[in-house]
Amino acid sequence: MKPVHIIGVPLDLGGGRRGVDMGPSALRIAGLRDQISALGREVVDRGNLPAPIPETQHAIDLHKKYIHEISTVCAQLYSTCRESLDRGALPLVLGGDHSLAAGSVAASAAWVQQTTGRPLGLIWVDAHGDMNTPDTTTSGNVHGMPLAALLGNEPAELASIGNRPAVLPEHTVLVGIRNIDEREKEQIRASGIHTFTMKDIDRAGIATIAERAIAIASDNTGGIHVSFDLDVCDPTYAPGVGTPVKGGLDYREAHMVMELVSDSGRLVGLDLVEVNPTLDLRNQTAEFATELALSALGKGIL
Repeated sequence: MKPVHIIGVPLDLGGGRRGVDMGPSALRIAGLRDQISALGREVVDRGNLPAPIPETQHAIDLHKKYIHEISTVCAQLYSTCRESLDRGALPLVLGGDHSLAAGSVAASAAWVQQTTGRPLGLIWVDAHGDMNTPDTTTSGNVHGMPLAALLGNEPAELASIGNRPAVLPEHTVLVGIRNIDEREKEQIRASGIHTFTMKDIDRAGIATIAERAIAIASDNTGGIHVSFDLDVCDPTYAPGVGTPVKGGLDYREAHMVMELVSDSGRLVGLDLVEVNPTLDLRNQTAEFATELALSALGKGIL
């Protein structure tokens, strides 16, 4: 089994509510490293990347707030993840807001292309589409834009990290979406990516949807990166997130996604993002995220 490299990214510039910069610490407090080690995997904690806080910065462009600071952090994350991948490890990136995925996913994509000659498959598990651009956003919050950037769209500061585009629509899957801006809906429809909404999950069941998502992301690709936003889960199970939305995945549904990803043997990188301890109850969300990481890394029921 590949070693696991834990990389903390206390990035709190992409959203509108403070607190996700403490997410990496909350996951560590939940015992992430020791529990992964108990699976028999070598674990290296590479610490946290430096990230500025909003109080010391100025959101110069209100259509893409703090974009230069965010892109600097994402570029550092890209380099750090590439180092881990080149050392034969699986990067486990702890957020921080979801804009960090512009760096982590781009690193997986570049590494997979270099080592296999094939593109990366991406499974984006999220209540939101993260497909806004500076032209469509109503908030200017960059954590709603990373998937658009990874597909080669705007913001250009994120899209230019690594190869452009980092991922292709035919290998990209959105799972669990249920809260999409009106203009963002148009972006998603026009993009050609595959989408499975909560309605699809309710109708077909999570096992069927997860298997379809993995099949799409595996088809003629060199591996899969999973970018998992904890707000995809219902707030009953994950109350400590920046943008909670009712009606999400329940405890077992979330684990089923991760267990089937593990069974596929295709995982090359994993993000766990948007854990906000200031909104949590006794570190419940970070503990849940830790459990989900273990399922993705091979912990089974038997």
